[in-house]
Amino acid sequence: MKAVILAGGYGTRISEETQLRPKPMIEIGDQPILWHVMNVYAQHGYREFIVCLGYKGNVIKEYFAHYHLFGSDVTFDFGNSKNEITVHNHYHDSWKVTLVDTGKETMTGGRIRRIRKYVGDEPFMLTYGDGLSDINIEKLVEFHKAHGKLATVTAVQPMGRFGVLQLTPRGEVQGFEEKPNGDGGWVSGGFFILQPEVFDLIDADMTLWEKEPMSRLAASGQLMAYHHNGFWHPMDTLRDRNYLEDLWKSGRAPWKKKGEE
Repeated sequence: MKAVILAGGYGTRISEETQLRPKPMIEIGDQPILWHVMNVYAQHGYREFIVCLGYKGNVIKEYFAHYHLFGSDVTFDFGNSKNEITVHNHYHDSWKVTLVDTGKETMTGGRIRRIRKYVGDEPFMLTYGDGLSDINIEKLVEFHKAHGKLATVTAVQPMGRFGVLQLTPRGEVQGFEEKPNGDGGWVSGGFFILQPEVFDLIDADMTLWEKEPMSRLAASGQLMAYHHNGFWHPMDTLRDRNYLEDLWKSGRAPWKKKGEE
């Protein structure tokens, strides 16, 4: 099953970082968040990806064009006309990555529609290139196969922005909880699994996946929610980026694979 990643938006809410690169290329640690998202799938054995490009998509193409050099020692020999390059201690992730230019102004639904020929007539996974989670992909796949509907969305409870006071009816403070999960409501955290029939629900390039297609799936009883109670966090703002960076550097990143640097 292929994993499709939406990586074409402008990232206007984090414009401090997206003047020269697309949002999925903002680094957490020494790797772009796109790499971290892909690794969520790869550590569960899903290593074939289709990345939907848009704004500054060439930056992502250049990253993968030179990807095999990043984890290796390299000798550049300019002493002859061949300008030879020797790669030593070669290490890279065993991924297959298809990069598709889906247009600068295309909406999320339109981007999905444009990669139909690369997915083929089979179920596929879909998520955003700026959200991290410790989700168990294998359990997500099992859930999708078990219910037999056209679509699964992962439901999450985002972390609150503020700490919560625990009060008695008289106003006495009994305790304090630092930034608990949200107010009990569930939101879409991405990490979809979709049957190929969903392509027919997307009308055009300007269709938002989160509006008409998902509404149609819900109205027809074809959309199921997989409840994930673990870690999930988007990178919408510079504050989010710094939070994820701190988790990674401190060794407390929940999405981090054991033994990973």
